[in-house]
Amino acid sequence: MDLTVDIFKGEKYFVARVPELGVTTQGKTIGEAKENLKEAVQLHLESVVEYLVENGNVKLKGNKILR
Repeated sequence: MDLTVDIFKGEKYFVARVPELGVTTQGKTIGEAKENLKEAVQLHLESVVEYLVENGNVKLKGNKILR
């Protein structure tokens, strides 16, 4: 899956976002913004999987998602 990553200079910090996921974060440097974005995307996707499992939409077997 390809996702868009936007990084731009805000008033005080660099802002990094993935618009398709609605995930946005910031950092003092571009590198920090990128690292923060990786963590934010990972947490977001973990939350999505947890929600889908809890609601019976998917099942997990180890680290794999089953339909």
